[in-house]
Amino acid sequence: MFLVGGGFIGLTIMMRPRMALKRRMNDIGVIGDSSGGGGGQGDKSETRRQKRIQDKVKQLESKSSKQSRREAIRANILQAGLDFSLTTYFVFSAIVGCGFAMGYLMTGKPPIGAAPVALIGGLLFPHMVLKYLAGKRQAAFTKNFANALDLIVRGIRSGLPVNECFNVVAREFEPPVGEEFRLLVEGQNLGMTMDDLLSKGIQRIPTSEYKFFAIVLEIQRQTGGNLAETLAGLSAVLRDRKKMRDKARAMASEATASAGIIGSLPFAVGTLLSVVNPDYVGVLFTTDTGNKLVAFGLFWMFLGSMVMKKMINFKM
Repeated sequence: MFLVGGGFIGLTIMMRPRMALKRRMNDIGVIGDSSGGGGGQGDKSETRRQKRIQDKVKQLESKSSKQSRREAIRANILQAGLDFSLTTYFVFSAIVGCGFAMGYLMTGKPPIGAAPVALIGGLLFPHMVLKYLAGKRQAAFTKNFANALDLIVRGIRSGLPVNECFNVVAREFEPPVGEEFRLLVEGQNLGMTMDDLLSKGIQRIPTSEYKFFAIVLEIQRQTGGNLAETLAGLSAVLRDRKKMRDKARAMASEATASAGIIGSLPFAVGTLLSVVNPDYVGVLFTTDTGNKLVAFGLFWMFLGSMVMKKMINFKM
């Protein structure tokens, strides 16, 4: 009791000057309500600018969250850089599902499992393919996006209009960076607003980098200022993010290698045992109990692999 009471009294004595300072700053208006007389005009303008940025971020998040199933599939098709309708996607999914079911039946398994296999193949496999293509396209965009911003900054500083700088990026860079800026230029030539063009661009490239770019352009159009300096700062932020991402990937490389070794050990040991003593391992594949044990082991290996993947996957 003496120790607890003494610790509480000591903590109170240590925190009392800090609390008094905070209360005094709140009384004179240094902290607390931003509408008080303590802040200057520059602080108020900075606060309004930050509020606009926060509102724009919330608006983008609300648009991305309010999607139905069909809209989500259409968004995945756009993000993968493909050009076909939802009907084509559903027909392709049905064909893939039938192919999975036929492959299952050709193995001699009970027909009752064909329907679940068809559903899994028709629903999961096309979705995974679209996700893979979309991730590959977004990675290619992010890789060259900072260089494109640097080119725009140099063009603006040399006196070129912003639309002409976008046109130069569209000509000089390969897809998807050049393609996205080409769509921005063509949309402006057709009379579309920058808000609509950037919203469609975010649907095709829903990366944090492109969202930063869209927010910067929108805030710049509303508040004015030096666009070259703003884009130069954005380019520096993107390069710092890439450095941090590469550093995290390098730090996780040891865990990735360990996970790969652990995941490959059962298959390597099973292969060696099948070469040394085939009858000893063959029981797992020739008996019902062995088949169940193999399926049980593969299931738990899959769960363990997913857990290790989540543990070493750093998203930034």
